[in-house]
Amino acid sequence: MTLSFTRTFPVSPRVTSLIDGESVPPKSNGFQIDVINPATEESISRLHEADPDEVDAAVRSARRAFDSGIWSRMDINQRKDILYAIRDHLRKNAEELAYLECLNSGLPLQSVRIHVQRMARNFEFFAEVASNVNGETYTQTAGYLTYVTREPKGVAGCISPWNAPLALSSMRVASCIAWGNTCVLKPSEFTPISVRRMVEIFHEAGLPSGVVNLVNGRGAVTGNALISHPGIDMVGFTGGTATGRAIAETAGRQLKPVALELGGKSANIIFDTADVERALDGALVGIFGNNGQQCLAGSRILVQRGIADALIGRFVARTKKIRIGDPMLDNTEIGPLAFRAHLERVLSFVGVAHADGATLLTGGQRSAAHQKGWFMEPTAVMVPSNDTRVCKEEIFGPFATFLTFDTLDEAIRIANDSKFGLVSYVWSEDLNTVMRCSRDIRAGTVWVNTPMMRELRAPFGGYKESGIGRDGPQSSLEFFTELKSTIIPIDPVTMHRYGAS
Repeated sequence: MTLSFTRTFPVSPRVTSLIDGESVPPKSNGFQIDVINPATEESISRLHEADPDEVDAAVRSARRAFDSGIWSRMDINQRKDILYAIRDHLRKNAEELAYLECLNSGLPLQSVRIHVQRMARNFEFFAEVASNVNGETYTQTAGYLTYVTREPKGVAGCISPWNAPLALSSMRVASCIAWGNTCVLKPSEFTPISVRRMVEIFHEAGLPSGVVNLVNGRGAVTGNALISHPGIDMVGFTGGTATGRAIAETAGRQLKPVALELGGKSANIIFDTADVERALDGALVGIFGNNGQQCLAGSRILVQRGIADALIGRFVARTKKIRIGDPMLDNTEIGPLAFRAHLERVLSFVGVAHADGATLLTGGQRSAAHQKGWFMEPTAVMVPSNDTRVCKEEIFGPFATFLTFDTLDEAIRIANDSKFGLVSYVWSEDLNTVMRCSRDIRAGTVWVNTPMMRELRAPFGGYKESGIGRDGPQSSLEFFTELKSTIIPIDPVTMHRYGAS
């Protein structure tokens, strides 16, 4: 078995902020965090946390870049050329970025390759969308011309998670700066390596200094300083619901708008009218893809009773054959979980499931085949009802929960019996079943007979506690720009002349 990468790439021994396009020297007395390779549990770098003063410097840099007009008033064709150059430079450095992502996150190479493609595509897509923004004119009121323009909103605080660092950080940045905004990006302190290199590449591609600044650190320190900074005009966050709630509360005290893409506990519904082979493949991808660490995982698998025993049996048999191992190998299907505390949390739900009367079908423990690394056996349980904690709480790992149902109405009721509403999966060849689910399931996306196809032209986000707002061309335009009405008289204006005799 050989490494899938043609060569390794250097990793900086220090991860620091990047402000005005330059690395910030670490403070001798600053807080430091070990950056760990989850496959070996070895430290690969040291993160130097940005304190409030450093965050302030980053915000001021972004504000100067915005107020100067170097980016906000740049000709759209020139701005688009830079965004395309970013795309090209990211693609040119794709192997390095994929290597760093595998090394730091533990995501399998097959997942990372998709993320790297998506990362570059994000900049291409939003460059194209931004170049087609139009305004409005109104002439209905006699003697007046009113025209409406869109302007970039200002400086954004962008916070991205650890489960797909490149794909989700690039989405936050691209959907922000394409309209002329500037930003300060804070990735997760657990997975800063690939994102740090990505932002360096932005500047190598010609992005003006200050348009994208990077700070690193814990949410309670660096993140809180960022979102509460008076120089931040809006906040975009992708991550967990509890953190999203705290961010919205902090931002709300300053009336800052927020866009929050949060958690999920999505229903993956398999009807007896489904193409069972396809549904089985989709169910496995839906819960075990990306090491199970994805907000859109199909973690509640609902199977119609008549086909349940056979399908669940085949699911378990396939699960036992999943290849767990080095994420840098092409044939690895599940790598390690991202960090120790998260592994311990996911494993704790095995005991929770037992306490709620669930039956363990497979997995449920650390991988015995690995002496080092935060590897977990892919796990599946059968639960007595949707009222169990493993059906209510987002586990965010390779942990599938099975339920059975009898009727279409029951399946929809179970799917909606959740505080989340991010996505849902429906497997059926019956048109009426599909259309009823599309209409009645309260989720931001309904995938029919397919797992996780992302259409960038369509809005993406969730109902209920799965978020506020949407990612997508129109939704991002609405969030990251302000509308301005300019009213001009065409004919002489007659008005009362106060004080004139």
